[in-house]
Amino acid sequence: MNRVLIIGAGGVGRVVLNKCAQHPEIFEDVVFASRTVSKCEKIVSEIKSFPKPITTEQVDADDVDQLVRLFEKYQPKLVINVALPYQDLTIMEACLKTGVNYLDTANYEHPDIPKFCYAPQWAMHERFKEAGLTALLGCGFDPGMTNIYVAYARKNLFDRIDTVDIIDCNAGDHGYPFATNFNPEINIREVTAKGRYYQQGEWIETEPMEVMRVFDFPEGIGAKDMYLLYHEEMESLTKHFPEIKRMRFWMTFGQSYLMHLRALQNVGMTSVEPILYQGQEIIPLQFLKAVLPDPASLGPRTVGKTCIGIWVDGVKNEQRQFTYIYNICDHQESYRETGAQAVSYTTGVPAALGAKMLMTGQWSGHGVFNVEEFDPDPFMKEIGSWGLPWVVAYPEKAFE
Repeated sequence: MNRVLIIGAGGVGRVVLNKCAQHPEIFEDVVFASRTVSKCEKIVSEIKSFPKPITTEQVDADDVDQLVRLFEKYQPKLVINVALPYQDLTIMEACLKTGVNYLDTANYEHPDIPKFCYAPQWAMHERFKEAGLTALLGCGFDPGMTNIYVAYARKNLFDRIDTVDIIDCNAGDHGYPFATNFNPEINIREVTAKGRYYQQGEWIETEPMEVMRVFDFPEGIGAKDMYLLYHEEMESLTKHFPEIKRMRFWMTFGQSYLMHLRALQNVGMTSVEPILYQGQEIIPLQFLKAVLPDPASLGPRTVGKTCIGIWVDGVKNEQRQFTYIYNICDHQESYRETGAQAVSYTTGVPAALGAKMLMTGQWSGHGVFNVEEFDPDPFMKEIGSWGLPWVVAYPEKAFE
């Protein structure tokens, strides 16, 4: 049986479950697990379309033994990990112990060290290969769709790619003075880290939010401030496409978000260093996460759109060419379909379709892979009908 087990009951987990339920011809049986089983039960209660009951389970994804027992009980063909990136390695370890394939949407992060790095997961390649299993990393939007856009562009639109700029805009408005559209702890760690970009074989570091550009986004979104960050897909893309001479990642932020974030940094609330409070050790960033709005609750009140894509500069038929591939996703349309806003939707839909690619054998191989290592064409052919249509534009100038 094509049984899939989903771990994580946040906004992305909600979207993945909805998409699996929409395709019972692929996902014949679904198990939905989280540390808090009541969250799973609530989401499952809202899904009416799946022809058979969806099983819910409680599991601590930090505990390999618990995961092993869960996997042995249900023997899924694939585990979709949309829990925290801190838990990637424990879930992968449990997959190896039980003979289960694996998929995630974000690379491993150490809970105490704010750093994006694929190395610990790539180091498991030979073990997955010897076990005859597949582990697919970073199958969300960025990473995920942006990687597949690059692979698609290289295969179909360019003879050589020279530069790639990944551009992520969330033009949504949730009405709060300060809130994050995905896990606050992960979001704030990402934004407050030093920026980094790739150029001529070297990584060049910048101060957090030091480099800014104004970009005129399509389809009515308009001009937005965006800032250079480091993001994990650059690590794998520069490895798998060594011809690329420069790669950068940009994300938009409003002034209200930045003002509040600076204030929180100034008073130490974004720190991951433990402190003693009333005789107990706490981590300020984790405490901040507890008092901020839950991203899963933002769906009903978030309006506007996201626009995420890649701007590629390269050569086709001996002529220089610029290409912009992007997706526009509406927050309220996402919410009406799945009960989640567009940031969760754009991450969860590629994860569900990536699971379909593995379950049906359209993507196959033994070992640990990033999405750009597989053929992008079948994925790109279907992703529009799964909810994330894409546009290819040909600008007349380079991205400066």
